[in-house]
Amino acid sequence: MISNVEGAFGKVTGTVNLDDKDVSKSTIEASIDTTTVNTNEPKRDAHLKSPDFFEVEKYPAMTFKSTSVKANGKDKFKVVGDLTLHGVTKPVTLDVLSPAKETKDPWGNLRRGVSATTKLSRKEYGLTWNQALEAGGVAVSDEVAVVLDLSLIKKDAAPAPAK
Repeated sequence: MISNVEGAFGKVTGTVNLDDKDVSKSTIEASIDTTTVNTNEPKRDAHLKSPDFFEVEKYPAMTFKSTSVKANGKDKFKVVGDLTLHGVTKPVTLDVLSPAKETKDPWGNLRRGVSATTKLSRKEYGLTWNQALEAGGVAVSDEVAVVLDLSLIKKDAAPAPAK
């Protein structure tokens, strides 16, 4: 591997239903638009979108759906869920830190900051492209470090169903 490369996805949507009284009842669903991958290098981004990696024409999104949420110390949580990437679904565990309480932003929204990390094997999701380097080793590591820095906006609860 030559060096670590940081990238981001420009379009991420999702819903977090947080139960402050019983965090185990919380749920998380997210969708990430793989066509928006950005590493600030257009040629690399085009390669990442190609069939060698994300194959965005066939798999334009990756999704996450939680299966369990557990407290793991003060302001820390373990979120287990199913990540679907490149047509493959595998369980992943996110280590989540949410030290901030809800606070009102300048536009009147209630927000909460959340950070989460995990590591993935890209080969487990069928992302197997690589190239040998002249000096030895390969161009791309199998292990991918995932870092999520999110700003959650609180939405009003849905109205009760009509009787």
